[in-house]
Amino acid sequence: MPEPKTLERAKQDLRSGKSASTAAGEFVREEIHHVREGKHGARSAKQAIAIGLSKARRAGVPLSPPARGSTSERTRKSAERAYEAGQHGAKSKAAPRRSRAVEKALEREPKDTASKASLSRQARSAAGRRKRAGASASR
Repeated sequence: MPEPKTLERAKQDLRSGKSASTAAGEFVREEIHHVREGKHGARSAKQAIAIGLSKARRAGVPLSPPARGSTSERTRKSAERAYEAGQHGAKSKAAPRRSRAVEKALEREPKDTASKASLSRQARSAAGRRKRAGASASR
């Protein structure tokens, strides 16, 4: 469950006309903070970002799932489910056993994946992928 301050900041972003991805950035920031403070770990910076985006979708941020072909079908379906869950106000309670299992698995993951260096590496590689995609599209 996201922290109330994060929800409020995201709602404020949306109210002031900012994009959904900007509002979702609040959830990603919270997730990075959780990994840094040792609340749980993540296998990579990418995983920490994905957890934050999923939380944002579930919280009702109108962040659309990735387009077909841009990510794996499994990832896209998961994002679709999170988006749908966030758009329908009714919150379903997660199964306690599953919830504990996920929490324990994340606690076993490394905590150094949210370091400045690893986040910088992730940002540079993502930017590089965008540049290449843009170059091939303009030809």
